[in-house]
Amino acid sequence: MKIQGQLVDLHSREIFTAEVEVQHKKIKSLTRIPENKDLPFLMPGFIDAHVHVESSMLVPSEFARLAVVHGTVATISDPHEIANVCGVEGVEYMISNGNQVPFKFYFGAPSCVPATPFETAGGEIDSTGIEKLMRRNEIHYLAEMMNWPGTVNQDSVVMEKIRIAKKYGKPIDGHAPGLKGELAETYVKAGPSTDHECFTYEEALGKVKLGMKIAIREGSAAKNFEALIDLIDDYPEMIMFCSDDKHPDNLAVGHINELAARAIAKGKDLFDVLKAACLTPIQHYSLAVGQLREGDPADFILVKDLVKFEVLTTYVNGEKVTENGKTLIRSVKNEIINNFNCLPKMAEGFLLKAASSKVRVIEAVDGQLITPEAQGEILIKNGYAESNPESDILKITVVNRYQDAPPAVAFIKNFGLKSGAIASSVGHDSHNIIAVGIENESICRAVNLIIKAKGGVSAVDGNKEEILPLPVGGIMSASDGYEVAEAYTKIDKMAKEMGSKLNSPFMTLSFMALLVIPDLKLSDKGLFDGKRFEFSDLFLD
Repeated sequence: MKIQGQLVDLHSREIFTAEVEVQHKKIKSLTRIPENKDLPFLMPGFIDAHVHVESSMLVPSEFARLAVVHGTVATISDPHEIANVCGVEGVEYMISNGNQVPFKFYFGAPSCVPATPFETAGGEIDSTGIEKLMRRNEIHYLAEMMNWPGTVNQDSVVMEKIRIAKKYGKPIDGHAPGLKGELAETYVKAGPSTDHECFTYEEALGKVKLGMKIAIREGSAAKNFEALIDLIDDYPEMIMFCSDDKHPDNLAVGHINELAARAIAKGKDLFDVLKAACLTPIQHYSLAVGQLREGDPADFILVKDLVKFEVLTTYVNGEKVTENGKTLIRSVKNEIINNFNCLPKMAEGFLLKAASSKVRVIEAVDGQLITPEAQGEILIKNGYAESNPESDILKITVVNRYQDAPPAVAFIKNFGLKSGAIASSVGHDSHNIIAVGIENESICRAVNLIIKAKGGVSAVDGNKEEILPLPVGGIMSASDGYEVAEAYTKIDKMAKEMGSKLNSPFMTLSFMALLVIPDLKLSDKGLFDGKRFEFSDLFLD
């Protein structure tokens, strides 16, 4: 197979017309030919430098079908979410499923399962499990070390996992939101070499100067591109692009190609941008992904231009996997694994005795994972604490889905619902059921829809009910990715019609139990202070 195009050489930083010959999945030859400006541009494929495939609500094989349309040929994939549900078995499921399609998934060994001792998870991966995974060729790094306190304080369990990664010569991903100064220096010295959790330019710059590579994140909920992109001007070799968490409707529209286009629109250097989007992840993680050189795996894309990066064709190991905006990867048969063991709830179970009308309130911030602690007035009805819709202070609950237990209840603002409730069993990191609603009856119905389906996202508004089932681990669907994206778009629209002004209500909801991101969150065991790393009282005197 021979392909001609205007080749974008990211090593020599030049563009020239060339003919590429592919044989046995590799680039046999690369020959300069007479200039032809009418040919499309030929360039390496895009790489997502940090993503939880599970957050697309798709199994890996379906994620790949959508991603290749946007020129993505590989991902650095942290199977942390399924691991919190099913442990090592969940990681092995992701590897097995991903191997069925022509796409390059580079999975890591989840370092923090469960993420904290302050929540109930379904799986656990101890040092023995990390060792077992690290022996596998399919495991390429130690996934994000979220326990930064344990890292800087030399916790024996944490350090043993880091030691194992170093023993096998595999990189260690970081996760240290807001960490600066001496704490950041101690953290980096322990081993983590990347971070995707920087909120500000100053924080990211400090970490870059310590030797960390920064993965600029732009996902469905957390968006840090605008704050961080200027780092590429002075530190192009230290920057990568990632999505972290991408819902199916967003993945159907675009992926890393969108970040490249936005960077170019801001006047950033083309070769610096494509180095971040295509090369630096290969070099950092030692990936077997082609860089458009003779002898490389034949992973490359043809794009219409170098401004919007409209993808015409994508090749993985020399196989054409997209054409004219359509995926050529076929859906594959998938097994179903899960861990869902709770019974339906009663509305009375969401009642909470009121000790005061003044409470601590989780403040959801659109486009961010951080949740400042606010204070607000709730309503008291018959002695019970209830939502105050007029002030946009709504009841939030987390329901243990691994065993029967009383729901945890607190309050949240900025969801904006005027009626009904929404719920999800995608609830980072432990993936218990999380719901926000106006009143107990709707909350209970939304939760029970998910329990009946053993996983999904749901919305209830009066007599109207919608659910997108997620039977794989309670967090993914094995159905056609485009059909899942369409179903998700429908339920997302319903949540917004119920009053939510959030860009992605369900993605935002999924992070309200993420205890490792400050300030205030809710686990199935209670309200949690992410700064002090301890439980907090709900009611204020």
